[in-house]
Amino acid sequence: MSGEMRPQQLGAMRRAIWRSWPILCLQSQHRLLPSFCASTKAATMAASSLPPPTHHKKKDTVIVISGPTGAGKSRLALEVARRLGGEIISADSVQVYRGLDVGSAKPSAAEMSLVPHHLIDILDTSDDYSAGAFFRDARRATQDVLDRGCVPVIAGGTGLYLRWYIYGKPNVPQSSMESTLAVWSELADFRENGQWEEAVELVVQAGDPRARDLSVNNWNRLSRSLEIIRSSGSPPSAFALPYDAFCEQHDTDLTEAPSSAGNYEAREMEYDFFCIFLASPRIELYRSIDLRCEEMLVDTGGLLSEASWLLDIGLQPRMNSASSAIGYKQAMEYLLHCRQNGGESTPQEFLDFLAKFQRTSRNFAKRQLTWFRNEKIYHWVDGSKPFEALVQFVCDAYHGCSARMVPESLEMKRENCVLKSRDLKTYRSMNRVFLGGDDCSHVLNWIRRTQSK
Repeated sequence: MSGEMRPQQLGAMRRAIWRSWPILCLQSQHRLLPSFCASTKAATMAASSLPPPTHHKKKDTVIVISGPTGAGKSRLALEVARRLGGEIISADSVQVYRGLDVGSAKPSAAEMSLVPHHLIDILDTSDDYSAGAFFRDARRATQDVLDRGCVPVIAGGTGLYLRWYIYGKPNVPQSSMESTLAVWSELADFRENGQWEEAVELVVQAGDPRARDLSVNNWNRLSRSLEIIRSSGSPPSAFALPYDAFCEQHDTDLTEAPSSAGNYEAREMEYDFFCIFLASPRIELYRSIDLRCEEMLVDTGGLLSEASWLLDIGLQPRMNSASSAIGYKQAMEYLLHCRQNGGESTPQEFLDFLAKFQRTSRNFAKRQLTWFRNEKIYHWVDGSKPFEALVQFVCDAYHGCSARMVPESLEMKRENCVLKSRDLKTYRSMNRVFLGGDDCSHVLNWIRRTQSK
């Protein structure tokens, strides 16, 4: 037993590796001057005893700021970009659509006048967008920003978009008009008749058993899976993901040579990514989300008006990416119900819709936290800390005036964002705007005027 590691020691070692992982995924900080970074003096002296590293071209730094919905990542990204002379590249799957402003929490015209923004309002609501398209567009925008001598600041919470953007996209067969139309036609009868299970079984029999794991009526993903099978003879899972390969490589490096981990350089990455995840304790986040949902509905010219417009142009809930977005889907379903009732709705029906909207948004934030908890390249910071301190930390780290380790005063422990089962069972929404029927009377009057079609 003397040669075995005690559980306490093993846990401490794992926590140390977890805490240092973002550093392992970024370029070495040996370029920082001791006069500006006294905290790195010991590390610099230790590194001097190592063999000279192979010289590589210095990579351009790209700042990535993410977080769950309602965490305040857009505000932080805006101020960081303003101070650093940067430009923001949106990593939001809904902000790409023209006309979907309030429900996507799109930056205001005033905010976009302060700092240039990219990948906002680039598509019509009838178009679909994918992680592959985002990789192409965001990488192109990043290089354009760098070529102008500015700092790229990526801001958004769409996890798959950011994963592909940082690590690369899988080398799956490219879509073509012919293959897309062929697969779309193959699934057309199933889609028109609402036969989701039968369509899934067709794709499973074609060679992709993971199609059963797709969310119901996710026709875009199902069609893409079948398209890959028809084009290559293999399912999507047969194609290696750069992210998985990267993680496997790092797991090996940490296992075989933990003492040299601090000098690791992620040469396979095109840029020097400095990634921030803005988080807060789950209950506090949930309260913020609930209020945000109310604020999107209190002005009838906001989310409800945008959802009504989607219905007016012929879209139905979950018909495509835009009409499947959280908030828009629930609002479209509610307004359809109101239209079927001649433009009438009761206060209770509206409050039920609001509760569903809030619950769906909270569940989405929960999924985001779970996703990013496994993305070890991110530094987790506490969004409830003073805003100026958060901005200063990011700017100082970018300039090399501090090591890229979050100070304890700003750090958010990943385990602190885990909602205890007791809290989950006792959590209840506490509306601060729509407290009762009288508070939604103006909304019901608007519905009566505009939805009696």
